[in-house]
Parts: sequence; C-alpha cells; structure tokens
Amino acid sequence: MEAAVASAPIGGDMRKALSHTSMAEQEDFDLSRLLNKPKLNIDRQRSFDDRSLSEFSIGGNIKVGMDGYDYSPGMRSGFDTPLSSVRNSFDPHPIVGEAWEALRRSVVHFKGLPVGTIAAYDHASEEVLNYDQVFVRDFVPSALAFLMNGEYDIVKNFLLKTLLLQGWEKRIDRFKLGEGVMPASFKVSHDPNRGKDTISADFGESAIGRVAPVDSGFWWIILLRAYTKSTGDTFLADTAECQKGMRLILSLCLSEGFDTFPTLLCADGCCMIDRRMGVYGYPIEIQALFFMALKSALSMLKHDAQGKELIERIVTRLQALSYHMRSYFWLDFQQLNDIYRFKTEEYSHTAVNKFNVIPDSIPDWVFDFMPCKGGYFIGNVSPARMDFRWFALGNCVAILSSLATPEQSVAIMDLIEERWEELIGDMPLKICYPAIENHEWRIVTGCDPKNTRWSYHNGGSWPVLIWLLTAASIKVGRPQIARRAVDLAESRLLKDGFPEYYDGKLGRYVGKQARKFQTWSIAGYLVAKMLLEDPSHLGMISLEEDRAMKPLLKRSSSWTC
Repeated sequence: MEAAVASAPIGGDMRKALSHTSMAEQEDFDLSRLLNKPKLNIDRQRSFDDRSLSEFSIGGNIKVGMDGYDYSPGMRSGFDTPLSSVRNSFDPHPIVGEAWEALRRSVVHFKGLPVGTIAAYDHASEEVLNYDQVFVRDFVPSALAFLMNGEYDIVKNFLLKTLLLQGWEKRIDRFKLGEGVMPASFKVSHDPNRGKDTISADFGESAIGRVAPVDSGFWWIILLRAYTKSTGDTFLADTAECQKGMRLILSLCLSEGFDTFPTLLCADGCCMIDRRMGVYGYPIEIQALFFMALKSALSMLKHDAQGKELIERIVTRLQALSYHMRSYFWLDFQQLNDIYRFKTEEYSHTAVNKFNVIPDSIPDWVFDFMPCKGGYFIGNVSPARMDFRWFALGNCVAILSSLATPEQSVAIMDLIEERWEELIGDMPLKICYPAIENHEWRIVTGCDPKNTRWSYHNGGSWPVLIWLLTAASIKVGRPQIARRAVDLAESRLLKDGFPEYYDGKLGRYVGKQARKFQTWSIAGYLVAKMLLEDPSHLGMISLEEDRAMKPLLKRSSSWTC
C-alpha cells in the first residue's frame, strides 16, 4: 500500500487530506523552509550539568565502574572538545565500526534528505513485511546515536516529517482517530520513472491487530527535547508547528472522562509490546513514557495564551500521576508482604486494599523473585487485578524521567543485580519477566505462535534495551551494571548479525523469527557505548526530579527487610 499526504508547507495551516492521496506534490518545500532558516548562534551547552549527575549518586559523588573509570562530574568530557567519531574515541572494539556502517546503511532519504532509518536491513529474509519502514519508536535510539555523534540534520528532518504526517486525516474503517495521533511508522517509496518520492504512513490500520500506537507521540516529544538539549538550539521547538504538535498530543491524553485514575487507559498492543500480551489497562511502559513526555513538554511549551492552560493541566496531572505510580505500582518486599495480608471487600476512604486485590491472585513466582533489598514498578494495576510482571522499558524510563524517587531508582538497580540471571542472562535484556505459559498463554495471547514462552515479547531478550539500562544505571551511579551488560552484548551481537531479539530463559538463542541487522539493536548498542564514554550525553534523555513533587517515601520500603 502506498498512501501519501497532501499538506500545506510549514508556516501555514496544515490542510488535512485522506491518507491515500499523494504527498509528492505538496512536498515541494522539501523541508527547506525550516532547514535553511539561520540557526541561532548558541554555544553548545552541557546536556547534563554537574549538579544533576551528583544528585543521583545515592551515597556519594564519585562513581567508579568495573573498569576503574571515574564518573564523577569533574572527570566528564565537555562539549569544548572535538566531536568524536566514536570509532576511535574509546576502546576500539571491532563491533563499533561494523555497527556504524550498518546503521548508515539503514538511513532512508526523501527527496535527497535523510529522514530516518528502516527497521531492519535483513537481506536473508524472504519477506520484507513492514521492516523497510521508519518506525517512530524504533528511530529513537538511532536518533540519539546521531545526536551524540554531532549529526543533527537527520533527526531534525525526522521530527518535521512526522509532524507533517500528524496533520493527516486518520480514518480506520470509517472511524476517525484523534487529531494528535502520531503514526506508528512511514514508508518512503522511490519512483525512478517519474523521479518522485512518496510517503505512506501507518496509524494502526496496517498494524497487526489494528492498534493505534499510543507511545509514538510520547517518543516524538521526548526526542524533540533530546534534539534541543543536544544542539542548544531552541528554534525548532519554538516554531508554531512544533508547539501545536505537542499541544495536540497532550490534549488527546489529558482529556477528562470517566476514569478515576490519573494513569492513561490503553489497549493491548499500543506500545513496544505490539501484540496481545495482557497489558490492557494501565501498562507501566505507557505510564512512564506519559510522565516523561509531560515533563519534557513542560520545558518546551511557550507560556502564551495557548500554552498557559495546557501547562497548568500538565502540572496538575504530573503531581497526581507521580503520587499514584509511586503509591500503587511500586512493589518491594514490604509492600508484597502487605498485599499478601490484604483484607478484601473494603469500602470508603479508609480502605487499605483500594483496588480489591485478592491475595490468592498473587502468583507464586513473585515470592521467590522478590529479594529483601530491591523493588520495581509492576506491569499494571486495575480493579481486582495486579500484573506483577517486571517490564524493562517501563522501569528504566521511570528512572530516567524521575518518576521513580532516587531511593526507588536504587532499589530497581538492586533488583537487577540480585536477579541478574533472570533479567540479563546471556544477552541483555529481558523485555518482561517471567514468560506466560501453557493455558494462560493460550488465553492471554490468543495462542500467538510468535509469543511462545521466552520468545519475542513473551520473555524474549532485546538488545535494543541495553541503551535504556545503560542510561538508567549511569543516572543511579551504577555504571558497572551497564559495563557488564555491554560486555555480554559485545560477545555475540556482531557474530549473530545484530538480531532483533533472542529466545530462551537466558537469552542464549537467536530468536526463531528475529530479523538480522535490526537497526535499533545496532543503535541501542552504539548509544550505550557512547553513554559510557561520555556520561554527559545522559542529559538528552534524563530529567531531574521536580522538587515540588515530594516523594511519598523518604526511604524505599525494600530497605526495611
């Protein structure tokens, strides 16, 4: 399917058109009107100030990794040094050069301009499916790698292109999606005979399960902030178009209705776990990304007539969301013991068991999995049901966004170290733990053959997650965790052809349907390496704790064991 768009050039009102019309005719401006605007003469600022790194070093300012590297603020390399090629800037592991070459092969061009990276560059695969498309969530680690290497244009082009796609009229089976929905992906098609390029976007109508992506808009806002922090240039974020794009995304998510929770109600398959895995309701991944996007937007929205009211709504929601997540999604030894002793059928404001969770519904594995020292945000909380599974992306983003308190962040890292074999194994990192099996698997996944136990989204190991683990561990002051995980990845990634995912309890086997040269596996590794080399890059995707949001707990309950 080749759907495309017709829209007015940036600077005017975006005209909506059906997603099956041609985009080539309207794209004559080639993004040039914004790309050719004079850049502000701003010196590149440190993306991670001296204060922030020390504040998240619980128990001291000096952080020494397994390799003896000093991560104290005074030792970080600054932006006044020449940009590194990465290949020669630190330990020249053979995989680094190969990874950069593979990443550059995946770059997609529209009318001569780089606008993103395809999902996978697997020549051996018989079916291309949608792996030749640019996915919003997949491009984020690629974008961060390019930003860290001083290559800004591809990120800027991507942000502008997806912003234009947001302006399409989005209809699926005669039903119109919200105006702020960002596409899950887009495909660039080249017509050599006509000499024209066209773009087709997918808002969920072509996705497996026909689910619209909730996370795309959040990743777009997070990436816009990363671009702004990396370049020091606020021009792009200040444009009327970017301001409108942020307002549309957030207005869609901040709408008021019947829900009594500040969390965001979502369908199964709306995030990185894009197949049915029983995450319907309030999945931790979406709540953490929602929180991070709200905080990122808060730093970029203008305090004008249009932005002021939205800013007030964001502040109110952030306070409620942080309280809710820290109170009801957090699980450590003490909290698990409290739930185990819950009474049911409680009423009124004095109820302790607010969601009427039946203690007998606690799965047996949780009691063995939970260490005395450590904790994590569980997968989901809804009436009469708690999903106790551990999800990697949600917990790492909770640390990076400061949704987790400093004490909770430390407890998450304690859990990862205590349960290294289960969560890391032979290949970082489990997307979730544990896998669902047997009769439960049939019911929850609908017998999905790709999501069999310890495979794909059902407990598979995903190398892309190593960049999130690295960023989170550096922020908490535990870079040795990242170094150990990166060493594991380097032992196999290149030899195995940078696969999409690994199978098995320990992640020992290349996934049975995994694509080779999966772009975000490549980019995730590069971002992890560059973060370890220069932790100041962390500022692109790390947010400080808001002092106005007082943590619920002075100290994590996990320390009471």
